[in-house]
Amino acid sequence: MTIIDAPSPNFDDRALPITMIVLHYTGMQDAESAIARLRDPEAKVSSHYVVAEDGTVLRLVDEAKRAWHAGKSHWREIDDVNSASVGIEIVNPGHEFGYRPFPDEQIASVIQLVMQIKDRYEITRGNIVGHSDIAPARKRDPGELFPWNKLARLRLALPRPTKNLVDPYWTEAGFLLALERFGYDVTDPMAAIMAFQRRFRPELMDGEIDAECRMILLALLLPKPQGD
Repeated sequence: MTIIDAPSPNFDDRALPITMIVLHYTGMQDAESAIARLRDPEAKVSSHYVVAEDGTVLRLVDEAKRAWHAGKSHWREIDDVNSASVGIEIVNPGHEFGYRPFPDEQIASVIQLVMQIKDRYEITRGNIVGHSDIAPARKRDPGELFPWNKLARLRLALPRPTKNLVDPYWTEAGFLLALERFGYDVTDPMAAIMAFQRRFRPELMDGEIDAECRMILLALLLPKPQGD
């Protein structure tokens, strides 16, 4: 995989070791606008990489530095997600400008990139997440069309559990406690539930806690969630 350097000035020093990968979509009308913004010193945003729809990969910030992609976010007791993560922006207009499926060439490059970073820092599958997972009240990317299942089959993300599912019959408070234990910020319960659904049950994102949601979450909390 060829990586093209396109340096952004928007970075500073890390305060934590790298333990996460965060996937985003650019959410702008075209790749050129997104890349320009990520390299604009006045915008004060950046990512380590951008993956274009044709699979081209740009490196904007060296992995040793802290890119500014996560904003106010939280995952598994980490609040400075920027310091602990490598951020990958995936070109897609997003929900605001005509959200669409991600091309195969693009996902192939994302998979290669994630695989390399995961191996480099020994990142666990549970710490390869979407922007909506770490900022559920603010973000929806990379969204319900992102093919997490393709990454999961290569052990590059947690699978959606499908086998040996059991309903724990948690109350709403019990479900939220389990969701928080899994990693989500549940300060906004509805947003956290919908972020969970967007990631693990994207065909129905209604913010309602049902038996299927409870079974999926329980399975994810087990040592080895089993899925396709």
